[in-house]
Amino acid sequence: MSSTPSTVESTPPPIQLYQMATGHYLSRALGLATKLCIPDYLRNGARHFREVAAELGVHPPSLNRVLRLLASAGIFDEQAGGKFSLTPLGDLLRSDVPGSMRAAVLLFAGETIQASWAELEYCVKTGEPAFRKLSPDAKSAFDGFRDPQAAANFDEAMAVFSAQTALALIAAYDFSKFEKVADIGGGNGALLIGILNGNPALKGIVFDQPPSAERAAKRIAEAGLETRCEAVGGDFFREVPPGADAYLLKHVIHDWNDDDAIAILKTCHCGMDGTHTKLLLVEGVYPKRIDQSLESRGAAFNDVNMLVSTGGRQRSEAEFRALYQSAGFRLTNIVPTAARASIIEGEQA
Repeated sequence: MSSTPSTVESTPPPIQLYQMATGHYLSRALGLATKLCIPDYLRNGARHFREVAAELGVHPPSLNRVLRLLASAGIFDEQAGGKFSLTPLGDLLRSDVPGSMRAAVLLFAGETIQASWAELEYCVKTGEPAFRKLSPDAKSAFDGFRDPQAAANFDEAMAVFSAQTALALIAAYDFSKFEKVADIGGGNGALLIGILNGNPALKGIVFDQPPSAERAAKRIAEAGLETRCEAVGGDFFREVPPGADAYLLKHVIHDWNDDDAIAILKTCHCGMDGTHTKLLLVEGVYPKRIDQSLESRGAAFNDVNMLVSTGGRQRSEAEFRALYQSAGFRLTNIVPTAARASIIEGEQA
């Protein structure tokens, strides 16, 4: 009896390399289908590609070819007579489902990050992120998100994982010992809302750029947490809200080089009222050695994406310790979580 190879291990090495080299085919097709809202057009069942193309105003045969490519990856299911329907995987790209991955795909398969990765050679040669070449006048990679729609999508993409991350943090770390937690760079507040929901006595502050803080205020109100949580706009290079006994930064520090990361942490240090106030970074800790595990792949992928997109980096335990020391902190504990990120706890030295 013959069988069809179904694992990486049973795929011939030349085919493995071919699949790696053509990975951008799938990424670009996935980004386009998401941008065109095709999963939303299929939410009520299978439809003919010509019907969808007519509503989108695109070339029907070309759309069919892209849909078939995505069907080969399990995003759509091709049916008889030119119809396509959503698979469970494709269903997550709809804009109206809980846990939608639409915003995350638009971010990571979108033009901004794609353009940055096209400049990988420049980044490797110079050590600078791509925006230094593509937008020389930009002060940081986040200047590209000044457009309200882009900024809102970025917040939503970051929030995609926040509900699960909040559950993982609550399971791994005791937040009940705090009275108030400030989420610095907290986006639209999704993470802190999750933590507050799991700790009924806890109060919180979401701190981010004013447009993000406005979106956080709306989300806090929708969650019914106005009496326990506030949203504050500002710049974490200048100041952070005082009065919290824990300052939480989730996937913020990896966006910045060492000098900027230290500056952000020093701002947090200055905002702390007591010597027992905790600093809590939620970050991936770079493994000592890279293998082919999902943990290693996630760390390495994230690290190079920071190289090309922001100028930041993933850091090892030793690098976090050095960062803390430079900012006036002492690293006290590293708590792994189920979210493939650790809580890196510190206090004022």
